[in-house]
Amino acid sequence: MKIAAKEKGELDADSRASLPSEIALAVKNVVGRQTALGISIVDDGEMSKYAYATYARERLTGLTGADQPLALSELAEFPDFAKRIVLDIKTPACVGPITYHGDAILATDIANLKAALAESAIEEAFMNASSPGIMAHYMPNKFYPSHEAYLYALGDAMKREYDAIVESGILLQIDCPDLALGRHFREKPLDVADFRKEITLLVEVLNHALRDIPPDRMRMHLCWGNYESPHHHDIDLYEIFDIIVRARPMAILLEAANPRHAHEWSLFKETRLPDDKLIVPGVIDTCTNYIEHPEVVAQRIEQYANLVGRERVIASTDCGFASFATFHTVDPDIAWRKLESLVHGADIASRRLWNRTPGI
Repeated sequence: MKIAAKEKGELDADSRASLPSEIALAVKNVVGRQTALGISIVDDGEMSKYAYATYARERLTGLTGADQPLALSELAEFPDFAKRIVLDIKTPACVGPITYHGDAILATDIANLKAALAESAIEEAFMNASSPGIMAHYMPNKFYPSHEAYLYALGDAMKREYDAIVESGILLQIDCPDLALGRHFREKPLDVADFRKEITLLVEVLNHALRDIPPDRMRMHLCWGNYESPHHHDIDLYEIFDIIVRARPMAILLEAANPRHAHEWSLFKETRLPDDKLIVPGVIDTCTNYIEHPEVVAQRIEQYANLVGRERVIASTDCGFASFATFHTVDPDIAWRKLESLVHGADIASRRLWNRTPGI
């Protein structure tokens, strides 16, 4: 895989020359397949990126150095299972000043997506960008005087990318696993009070970086980790939701299909969704090769819609199907069938929620 070879610095000259056109074609194909399935809000599949968070090291100065170890506290109790979780990814540290120099790379990503959209009749498209908090988790600070200073440096630098995506007319999806995954993405999980304090700062930094973008042009992806594992150290949504909704993006993407979080729709029986927010529940599990029945998908959508209002729910997947280019839990062909089930299930739910008959 050329993207992996590029990440490792092993890409030969011929492959380096052909990679841009291959990425453009991959974006065209992935947008075309989403459109053909009937998905109304598409993305570029992050085809130019090896990893959803550390991709930024190509666009920022100061991120070099030796690979850093990744720690997942939940695996300490299951050493045999832990051997199955292998992340083939470089995780450099911050060893110098953070500045943004990824304008050309980002412009190419935007151009590739727009070219693909020009051939597809869809409602909307989004482009992913990592939050300062998740980048700091993967690429720890060894330069700035404090963690807070490092976060703000990342936020100030990445603001250029966030702004440019929205200025291009594409929705920004800011990926924020740090706001949930961050609790157990370390050797020992933080207690709830300490984690709430940590993510309060993360939301402040995020809002600082997003301050010039209208909330309705942003989606925020909340994630507990897109990988198969016990997940028994995941923090519950109710313990952090009041902080999450302080973030500026209007749409909040939640994991709602996997076994650890499928129950959390019930939070909205007692917790009111702010008037300026939408919920985008994941109704497809991205860590299993089961293809969800459309009726299961429909019921999951309706659980949220019946509590927060049918106009305030957009159906989605729990996460992407691959957070890293070489880390696939779900077979790609099965992933497309799961997306097909998402569309069919959404159609069923829409008919029932709006009392529509088929074909109307």
